[in-house]
Amino acid sequence: MELERRRIAVAGASGLIGSALVRSLTADGHEVVRLVRHTPRDAQEVRWDPERGQVDAAGLAGCDAVVNLAGAGVGDRRWSEAYKRRIHDSRVYGTQGLARAVASLDERPRVFVNGSAMGFYGETGDRVVDERSPAGSGFLPELCVEWEAAAEPAEAAGVRTVFTRTGLVVAREGGAWGRLFPLFLAGLGGRMGDGRQYWSYIALHDEVAAIRHLLDRDDLSGPFDLTAPEPLTNREITAAMGRVLRRPTLFTVPAPVLRTVLGEMAGDVLGSARVVPKRLLESGFTFAFPGIEDAIRAA
Repeated sequence: MELERRRIAVAGASGLIGSALVRSLTADGHEVVRLVRHTPRDAQEVRWDPERGQVDAAGLAGCDAVVNLAGAGVGDRRWSEAYKRRIHDSRVYGTQGLARAVASLDERPRVFVNGSAMGFYGETGDRVVDERSPAGSGFLPELCVEWEAAAEPAEAAGVRTVFTRTGLVVAREGGAWGRLFPLFLAGLGGRMGDGRQYWSYIALHDEVAAIRHLLDRDDLSGPFDLTAPEPLTNREITAAMGRVLRRPTLFTVPAPVLRTVLGEMAGDVLGSARVVPKRLLESGFTFAFPGIEDAIRAA
């Protein structure tokens, strides 16, 4: 049963998912402690340096839960070797530092929720995958494996540890859809490549609700896919965007153009990820916006 008021630390509180989670928690009366890179301004801020894995553990004292959603944006820029290192270090070293800080406390949090991504599975084609499926190969799958493994100190200390393998978040404020909405509203939207690749999406509302579900349920641990129940192809999602926004979807971005513009990151856009939230559904979670048109309207 959820406590009336809890103290919850959130890393990545200024990001798309983190800021929405903080709003949800504070609206329900919970105390949120934000992990920040600058000198803390009050008791609701804790200093950390994720790339170096350094955390002021004392600031986490008294927290019932720690949520780590921090990391350099995967889609923020073209992947140079230097930026790939930043993506890696901000996630892996940040998670290691937080997990060690959690493990070092005399009175540890009840739960450590650590971000991950559906990129864990890599290219799946038409094959349906869930939490029982093995990791794929390539930069993102290998990153996700290392990212999740970095939480081991917290698990070894007996803290219930959860991994949220999040899909493409349907939101106006950022992420993939933050870039898609302006294009489609301008009538410039269309499928990417041949449009047959599966996109596993989730409405921002459901993403936050799922994280809170995992925070509250003491019997849940390990990986959970945070994606809507029915993944769709890019072609189907493009058509849904056109219907909801009442705009034409005549444009197509050929795969060679995407590879030229995005470089290695194009593989993530053109790749197929048919991921289903098997464990989340089995735990009794109910999606408010399971269909793509509902998720688009909610955004």
